[in-house]
Amino acid sequence: MSELQWLKSSYSGDGGNNCIELAATPTGELALRESDAPRQILVAAPASLSALLDTIKSGRLNNG
Repeated sequence: MSELQWLKSSYSGDGGNNCIELAATPTGELALRESDAPRQILVAAPASLSALLDTIKSGRLNNG
């Protein structure tokens, strides 16, 4: 997946290897990775990724 055009999150600031990067795949899925571990890539359909992010933001994953 090195041929993808990776975009860095605006929340990551200007430097370092502490960034979240996102890329669109040729199949329409979205790929996510951390810049300090670029070989570990999460690939998801846009709707699935949106649902995961909504769940995280709502706090529904908290166990206590």
